[in-house]
Amino acid sequence: MFNYPIRLEYDKETAVYVASCRDLPLFNSVGDSVDEALLESVDGLITAISIEIDERRPISNASAVEDGEYVLSLPILVTMKAALHNAMIETGTRKADLARRLGQKGPQIDRLLDVEHSSKVETVELALHQLDRKLDIAVHVV
Repeated sequence: MFNYPIRLEYDKETAVYVASCRDLPLFNSVGDSVDEALLESVDGLITAISIEIDERRPISNASAVEDGEYVLSLPILVTMKAALHNAMIETGTRKADLARRLGQKGPQIDRLLDVEHSSKVETVELALHQLDRKLDIAVHVV
């Protein structure tokens, strides 16, 4: 769902790898090596998703991987927050509505949607449950 394909292109002029993601047009990242570009790309993905949440736009699901692309997974908490954001849009749930359902105040919901804030996984899971969403986690051998 949120495992994004990343394309790296080597820029001879600047001698860096430039990363792009067709699913998140605001994404931008670079690195001196492939490994560094991919590592920096995780931060770039988080920043792009943060902007989408701030702008109250749905976060697109990842598209199928094409030849020459790498797949990057978001940290689990960021994935949960992106799913919560999308669920709120899909159900037409306002922050104030979710706050009432959870018995919390508005600023607490803002933090639940802030990808930089270290929310409790259980709280985000409860919020998703309030919007009729179930969390499934899979662990894969790499």
